[in-house]
Amino acid sequence: MKFKIEGQRVLKGEIHISGAKNSALAIMPACILLNKPVILKNVPDVEDIRTMSELLKYLGAKVHKISKNVIEIDPRDINKYQAPYELISKMRASIYVLGPLLVKFGKAIVYMPGGCSFGPRPIDFHIEGLKKLGANIKIEHGNIIAHVDSFKDAYIQLPFKSVGTTIHLIITSSLLKGKKVIISNCALEPEVVDLANFLNKAGAKIKGAGFDEIVIEGVDKLEIDEYEIIPDRIEAGTFLVAGSFENNEILVKNVIIEHIGPVIDKLLEAGINLKIYNDSILVKGVKKPKPIEIQTYPFPGFPTDMQAQFMTLLSIADGTSIIKENIYPNRFAHAYELMRMSADIKINDNIAIIRGVEKLTSAIVNATDLRASASLVLAGLIAEGTTIIENIEHIDRGYEDIEIKLNSIGASIERIL
Repeated sequence: MKFKIEGQRVLKGEIHISGAKNSALAIMPACILLNKPVILKNVPDVEDIRTMSELLKYLGAKVHKISKNVIEIDPRDINKYQAPYELISKMRASIYVLGPLLVKFGKAIVYMPGGCSFGPRPIDFHIEGLKKLGANIKIEHGNIIAHVDSFKDAYIQLPFKSVGTTIHLIITSSLLKGKKVIISNCALEPEVVDLANFLNKAGAKIKGAGFDEIVIEGVDKLEIDEYEIIPDRIEAGTFLVAGSFENNEILVKNVIIEHIGPVIDKLLEAGINLKIYNDSILVKGVKKPKPIEIQTYPFPGFPTDMQAQFMTLLSIADGTSIIKENIYPNRFAHAYELMRMSADIKINDNIAIIRGVEKLTSAIVNATDLRASASLVLAGLIAEGTTIIENIEHIDRGYEDIEIKLNSIGASIERIL
C-alpha cells in the first residue's frame, strides 16, 4: 500500500488522540494472568493491536471486539505455552507473552521477536531479568525456550532504562505469590505507569512505577472488570508538529499534558505558537521555525519516537539544527528519504545536522519504520507537488486512521495500491 499526498494544503480543525499503542501492547499480554474476562477501553485500532489480539487468540484466549476502540479479553481458556514465528516476528512487543506464559505453565517457548528495522534492540535484558526470577532459558533455532521449577525473590538492576524490560518484569512478577521483586533503574515512561495502574486495580501490589525503583509483592490472583488506556503521547506530538507549519491551526484533543512536556518545550523553543488547556493544545503554525538542538533520552527526556517528526519540521527551519540520537544510534533512515525531498541533512554517526531549506519538493519515498513513516507524511503535507510514500504498512502499525484524521482538517491523502 502507498499514500499519495497532495502537498501545501492548509490544515485547520480538531484532532482527537487515540489510545496509547504501547500501553495497550503491555496491558493485553498482562491479561494472560487474569482469572476472569476484562474489558479494555480506548484501545487504538492499529495493526500492532490486531497482531497482539491474534497472538492471544492463538494461545487460547477469547478476544472480542465490542466496538472500534473497546475489546474484551477472556484468558481463562489459554492452553498453549508456545508462541509461533508468524505472529511473534511481526513486532517486538510480542516478547511480553514469555513471562506470563512462564508463570501460567512453568514453561514457555517464544520465537525471537521482530519489529522496526533501525538497528539492534537486544532482548538480553529481558532474559537476564527472567533468569534472576528463577527461570532457566536457552535459545535454539531462533526460539527462546524457558522453564522454571520455582520462582524466587529477586533484586534486578537494569543496565539501561529499558521500557520493554521494565514492562515485561512487572507483568511477570505481579502474580508470583509470596515473592518480592525489586527492579532498579526502571524506565519511567507513562506506559509503564499505565501498566502498573492496570495491574494494581486488578489486585497487584506494585509500588514505585514512574520512579527509578519499583517494588512488587506477588499476589495469588488478578481480576479487573474494565480499564481505559491512556492517550497516545507520540500521536499527540506528531499532530502538534503537523500544526506547526505555516497557516495551519490544529486543536489536538485528549492529551495528557505532562506526558509530552519535552515535545512542548522544543516546539516553543522553535517559535511555534501553542495554547495549552487542561487536556488539549491549540497549535498555530509559523512560516519558518527557529533552528534548535535536540538530544533524545529516556522519559522524561525528549522521546526517540518524536525525533523523525521533528527532523521534518527542522528541515525548513531558518538556520541549522542538530539532532543527537542517544537511544537508537542508527535510527536515521528517514533522513535519507527526506533528502530525496530536497532536505539538506548530513548524518555523522548518531548526529544529524539539518540545514533548513526554503521548501521541500515532492518525491517517491520509502517508509522504513513506524515513526519514519510519520515524518514522511508530514513532509508530504508541506512539500510542493505530489508525494508517494511506499510501504505504509509501517504507519498502520501505530497510527489509527492517520489519513482520515488529516483529511478531515484539510489534507489530501489517498491510500492506493
